[in-house]
Amino acid sequence: MRMEWTKGRRMAFIAWAIVVSVIIADQALKIWIKTHFYLNEDYEIAPWFHIHFIQNNGMAFGLEFFNKYILTFFRLALFSFLVWYIRRLCHEARVPTGYLVCIALIAAGAFGNIIDCVFYGEIFTNPYPPRVAEFVPWGEGYGSIFQGLVVDMFYFPLFSFHWPQWIPVIGGQLFSFFDPVFNIADAAISVGMASILVFYFKLLEHSLDDEPKKGSHNS
Repeated sequence: MRMEWTKGRRMAFIAWAIVVSVIIADQALKIWIKTHFYLNEDYEIAPWFHIHFIQNNGMAFGLEFFNKYILTFFRLALFSFLVWYIRRLCHEARVPTGYLVCIALIAAGAFGNIIDCVFYGEIFTNPYPPRVAEFVPWGEGYGSIFQGLVVDMFYFPLFSFHWPQWIPVIGGQLFSFFDPVFNIADAAISVGMASILVFYFKLLEHSLDDEPKKGSHNS
């Protein structure tokens, strides 16, 4: 019992340290970008790596599928579930630490973008370029609560080429990879989900298979 409790405390410390660290790093960079870059300003660090300030209403990488309020409340529900799930995992002796790290990354990323959506409209201005945003007293920002815009800044145009002219429809057009602009929160969610699919998908399958066995054993 003593060993399991110690492991549970260690797992909890790792999980919440990741969540807090990612949220702090995400928000610190977003606030710095928002108050030092004007909208759509681009700074080339390398030909394949730019800092490019944009804002969006939507999901990771600027995608937009849902109403703003629906998306924000979905994020809040997801984060609440992940907090509960992390607490449960910390009491499971057989859970790999790497899997817990993945869940913590997803939770941190979800909450990082929640902060933008819920608060940024109330506390920031949103001026036209070349002016940059400023902090303002609560309620004097560019939007209402839950109507804030998510700040993105990482842009990786790794390579580009023109499609051959003989290809129908897209012939002669420029193709660029990778076009989406994203932030630390988006990256945390993507890394967490991709790692689960690559390294821990079998763990999820086994968990589902074991559930009936546990029930029949206890009965």
